[in-house]
Amino acid sequence: MSEFPVGLRMIQNSDTSIKILIADDSEIVRRWIRHVLSTQTEMAIVGEAASYAQTIQMACDLEPHVVVLDLHMPDETYFPPPQVKSFLNRGSQILAISVWDDEYSRESAESIGAAVFLGTMNLTNTLIPTILQLRQKRAAAA
Repeated sequence: MSEFPVGLRMIQNSDTSIKILIADDSEIVRRWIRHVLSTQTEMAIVGEAASYAQTIQMACDLEPHVVVLDLHMPDETYFPPPQVKSFLNRGSQILAISVWDDEYSRESAESIGAAVFLGTMNLTNTLIPTILQLRQKRAAAA
């Protein structure tokens, strides 16, 4: 059983934290991402979602800075729905992830306006630095 029930909201740190929503249909992947991010005091996991529908609702409600988004969740025939772009209108940056590090996944990430695409096999070394880079880009744009 997940320590962080899907759909639950949790804010770990202050307003200066990078607010992160984790969206992946695999509980194992969500748990692993949560574990990796738990070492970062400047990052706060505000929620977890297991479907695009949950992700869209939670992103609209929670307004995270970063949505770590699995590109291949089953509720949209393994492709993010157009509503995912609504995150961008609220200021969220999409960090798209997929177990398939291929051209189709990269094109899918680009089509929804993702700031970056990462293959899940490389997340151990790339997730935290990428989120910090997104924060810097956001600050520079402000």
